[in-house]
Amino acid sequence: QDPVNLVITKLRTKEDFAALTGKKFEFDSAAFMQFLNSNDSLSKYLLDTNTIMTAVLPDTYTYFWNITPSRVMEKIMKANQVFWTADRLNLAKAKGLTPQQVVILASIIEEETNKKEDKGNIASVYLNRIQKGMRLGADPTVKFALRDFGLKRIYNKHLAVESPYNTYRVSGLPPGPICTPQLETIEAVLHAPETNYLYFVAKADFS
Repeated sequence: QDPVNLVITKLRTKEDFAALTGKKFEFDSAAFMQFLNSNDSLSKYLLDTNTIMTAVLPDTYTYFWNITPSRVMEKIMKANQVFWTADRLNLAKAKGLTPQQVVILASIIEEETNKKEDKGNIASVYLNRIQKGMRLGADPTVKFALRDFGLKRIYNKHLAVESPYNTYRVSGLPPGPICTPQLETIEAVLHAPETNYLYFVAKADFS
Protein backbone atom coordinates (compact mmCIF):
# COMPACT_ATOMS: atom_id res chain seq x y z
CA GLN A 1 0.00 0.00 0.00
CA ASP A 2 1.38 3.36 -1.02
CA PRO A 3 0.31 6.40 1.00
CA VAL A 4 -2.25 8.65 -0.72
CA ASN A 5 -2.10 12.40 -0.13
CA LEU A 6 -5.40 14.22 0.10
CA VAL A 7 -4.54 17.86 -0.63
CA ILE A 8 -7.30 20.22 0.47
CA THR A 9 -7.11 23.78 -0.76
CA LYS A 10 -10.30 25.69 -1.51
CA LEU A 11 -13.51 23.67 -1.54
CA ARG A 12 -16.88 25.39 -1.82
CA THR A 13 -19.35 22.59 -1.18
CA LYS A 14 -19.67 19.15 0.35
CA GLU A 15 -20.09 17.88 -3.21
CA ASP A 16 -16.65 19.27 -4.06
CA PHE A 17 -15.20 17.51 -1.04
CA ALA A 18 -16.88 14.22 -1.94
CA ALA A 19 -15.69 14.45 -5.55
CA LEU A 20 -12.11 15.03 -4.38
CA THR A 21 -12.11 12.04 -2.03
CA GLY A 22 -13.89 9.84 -4.57
CA LYS A 23 -10.98 10.29 -6.98
CA LYS A 24 -8.41 9.39 -4.33
CA PHE A 25 -9.79 6.41 -2.44
CA GLU A 26 -11.48 3.03 -2.85
CA PHE A 27 -14.90 4.37 -1.83
CA ASP A 28 -16.79 6.53 -4.33
CA SER A 29 -18.05 10.10 -3.97
CA ALA A 30 -21.62 8.92 -3.33
CA ALA A 31 -20.50 6.98 -0.24
CA PHE A 32 -18.71 10.05 1.09
CA MET A 33 -21.73 12.29 0.41
CA GLN A 34 -23.91 9.82 2.30
CA PHE A 35 -21.52 10.16 5.25
CA LEU A 36 -21.45 13.98 5.06
CA ASN A 37 -25.25 14.14 4.85
CA SER A 38 -25.86 11.92 7.86
CA ASN A 39 -26.32 13.73 11.17
CA ASP A 40 -25.93 10.33 12.82
CA SER A 41 -22.41 10.07 11.38
CA LEU A 42 -21.49 13.64 12.30
CA SER A 43 -23.02 13.94 15.78
CA LYS A 44 -19.94 12.45 17.47
CA TYR A 45 -17.96 15.45 16.20
CA LEU A 46 -20.63 17.82 17.61
CA LEU A 47 -21.25 19.00 14.05
CA ASP A 48 -24.16 18.68 11.62
CA THR A 49 -24.63 18.53 7.86
CA ASN A 50 -24.24 22.32 7.60
CA THR A 51 -21.31 22.83 9.96
CA ILE A 52 -19.22 19.76 9.04
CA MET A 53 -17.22 21.75 6.49
CA THR A 54 -16.05 24.13 9.24
CA ALA A 55 -13.79 21.29 10.40
CA VAL A 56 -12.09 20.88 7.02
CA LEU A 57 -8.95 23.00 7.17
CA PRO A 58 -6.76 23.37 4.07
CA ASP A 59 -3.78 21.04 4.45
CA THR A 60 -2.32 17.77 3.16
CA TYR A 61 -3.70 14.65 4.83
CA THR A 62 -2.10 11.24 4.20
CA TYR A 63 -4.06 7.96 4.15
CA PHE A 64 -4.11 4.54 2.53
CA TRP A 65 -6.27 3.93 -0.54
CA ASN A 66 -8.73 1.57 1.19
CA ILE A 67 -9.58 4.03 3.99
CA THR A 68 -13.24 4.53 5.00
CA PRO A 69 -15.12 7.88 4.96
CA SER A 70 -15.24 7.94 8.78
CA ARG A 71 -11.46 7.44 9.04
CA VAL A 72 -10.91 10.28 6.55
CA MET A 73 -12.89 12.59 8.84
CA GLU A 74 -11.19 11.34 11.99
CA LYS A 75 -7.78 12.56 10.82
CA ILE A 76 -9.25 15.88 9.67
CA MET A 77 -10.95 16.32 13.05
CA LYS A 78 -7.68 15.64 14.88
CA ALA A 79 -5.94 18.32 12.81
CA ASN A 80 -8.83 20.67 13.58
CA GLN A 81 -8.46 20.06 17.31
CA VAL A 82 -4.72 20.79 17.09
CA PHE A 83 -5.44 24.07 15.28
CA TRP A 84 -7.94 25.26 17.88
CA THR A 85 -5.50 25.96 20.68
CA ALA A 86 -6.59 27.55 23.94
CA ASP A 87 -5.33 30.92 22.67
CA ARG A 88 -7.41 30.71 19.49
CA LEU A 89 -10.47 29.56 21.44
CA ASN A 90 -10.08 32.56 23.74
CA LEU A 91 -9.75 34.94 20.79
CA ALA A 92 -12.95 33.51 19.28
CA LYS A 93 -14.78 33.86 22.59
CA ALA A 94 -13.62 37.48 22.89
CA LYS A 95 -15.26 38.15 19.51
CA GLY A 96 -18.46 36.47 20.71
CA LEU A 97 -18.01 33.61 18.23
CA THR A 98 -17.70 29.83 18.38
CA PRO A 99 -14.89 28.22 16.38
CA GLN A 100 -17.47 27.14 13.78
CA GLN A 101 -18.76 30.72 13.47
CA VAL A 102 -15.19 32.00 13.04
CA VAL A 103 -14.72 29.65 10.09
CA ILE A 104 -18.11 30.58 8.59
CA LEU A 105 -17.22 34.27 8.75
CA ALA A 106 -13.71 33.57 7.40
CA SER A 107 -15.26 31.71 4.45
CA ILE A 108 -17.20 34.83 3.46
CA ILE A 109 -14.07 36.99 3.72
CA GLU A 110 -12.14 34.40 1.69
CA GLU A 111 -14.63 34.93 -1.13
CA GLU A 112 -14.58 38.72 -0.76
CA THR A 113 -10.86 39.35 -1.25
CA ASN A 114 -7.49 37.78 -1.96
CA LYS A 115 -5.62 40.69 -0.37
CA LYS A 116 -4.22 39.66 2.99
CA GLU A 117 -3.97 43.25 4.23
CA ASP A 118 -7.72 43.83 3.70
CA LYS A 119 -9.02 40.72 5.44
CA GLY A 120 -8.89 42.03 9.02
CA ASN A 121 -10.77 45.22 8.16
CA ILE A 122 -13.42 43.31 6.22
CA ALA A 123 -13.81 40.98 9.20
CA SER A 124 -14.34 44.05 11.41
CA VAL A 125 -17.11 45.28 9.08
CA TYR A 126 -19.05 42.03 9.42
CA LEU A 127 -18.44 41.79 13.17
CA ASN A 128 -19.75 45.35 13.55
CA ARG A 129 -22.84 44.53 11.50
CA ILE A 130 -23.51 41.47 13.67
CA GLN A 131 -23.11 43.55 16.82
CA LYS A 132 -25.57 46.17 15.55
CA GLY A 133 -28.11 43.59 14.43
CA MET A 134 -27.63 44.48 10.76
CA ARG A 135 -27.86 41.80 8.10
CA LEU A 136 -24.47 40.86 6.69
CA GLY A 137 -25.54 41.53 3.09
CA ALA A 138 -22.56 39.59 1.74
CA ASP A 139 -22.60 39.05 -2.04
CA PRO A 140 -20.65 35.75 -1.90
CA THR A 141 -23.40 34.18 0.20
CA VAL A 142 -25.86 34.92 -2.61
CA LYS A 143 -23.61 33.14 -5.10
CA PHE A 144 -23.48 30.18 -2.75
CA ALA A 145 -27.25 30.19 -2.29
CA LEU A 146 -27.69 30.18 -6.08
CA ARG A 147 -24.82 27.67 -6.54
CA ASP A 148 -23.62 30.00 -9.31
CA PHE A 149 -19.99 30.72 -8.51
CA GLY A 150 -19.31 32.36 -11.88
CA LEU A 151 -21.50 35.38 -11.15
CA LYS A 152 -19.49 38.58 -11.59
CA ARG A 153 -22.16 41.00 -10.39
CA ILE A 154 -25.07 40.56 -8.03
CA TYR A 155 -28.34 42.16 -9.17
CA ASN A 156 -31.58 42.70 -7.26
CA LYS A 157 -33.13 39.66 -8.94
CA HIS A 158 -30.39 37.51 -7.34
CA LEU A 159 -31.05 38.91 -3.87
CA ALA A 160 -34.56 37.42 -3.86
CA VAL A 161 -33.33 33.82 -3.65
CA GLU A 162 -34.90 31.98 -0.69
CA SER A 163 -32.06 30.35 1.19
CA PRO A 164 -30.64 30.31 4.73
CA TYR A 165 -27.35 31.26 3.04
CA ASN A 166 -28.72 34.49 1.53
CA THR A 167 -27.49 37.05 4.07
CA TYR A 168 -29.46 39.82 2.36
CA ARG A 169 -32.68 38.13 3.53
CA VAL A 170 -31.59 36.22 6.64
CA SER A 171 -30.07 37.79 9.74
CA GLY A 172 -26.82 36.58 11.27
CA LEU A 173 -24.28 34.18 9.87
CA PRO A 174 -25.29 31.47 7.39
CA PRO A 175 -25.65 27.96 8.84
CA GLY A 176 -22.37 26.75 7.37
CA PRO A 177 -19.27 27.98 5.53
CA ILE A 178 -19.39 28.93 1.84
CA CYS A 179 -15.86 27.62 1.23
CA THR A 180 -12.86 26.26 3.12
CA PRO A 181 -10.95 29.43 4.07
CA GLN A 182 -7.18 29.69 4.30
CA LEU A 183 -5.71 29.61 7.79
CA GLU A 184 -4.57 33.23 7.36
CA THR A 185 -8.19 34.26 6.78
CA ILE A 186 -9.29 32.49 9.97
CA GLU A 187 -6.48 34.33 11.77
CA ALA A 188 -7.71 37.62 10.25
CA VAL A 189 -11.10 37.06 11.91
CA LEU A 190 -9.54 36.11 15.25
CA HIS A 191 -7.27 39.19 15.18
CA ALA A 192 -9.71 41.61 13.50
CA PRO A 193 -9.06 45.19 14.61
CA GLU A 194 -11.72 47.17 16.45
CA THR A 195 -13.15 49.68 13.96
CA ASN A 196 -16.34 51.63 13.33
CA TYR A 197 -16.52 50.40 9.73
CA LEU A 198 -19.88 49.17 8.45
CA TYR A 199 -19.16 49.15 4.70
CA PHE A 200 -16.35 48.53 2.24
CA VAL A 201 -16.11 48.96 -1.52
CA ALA A 202 -14.06 47.18 -4.16
CA LYS A 203 -11.75 49.38 -6.21
CA ALA A 204 -11.02 48.79 -9.89
CA ASP A 205 -7.88 46.85 -8.91
CA PHE A 206 -10.06 44.60 -6.68
CA SER A 207 -8.56 45.96 -3.47
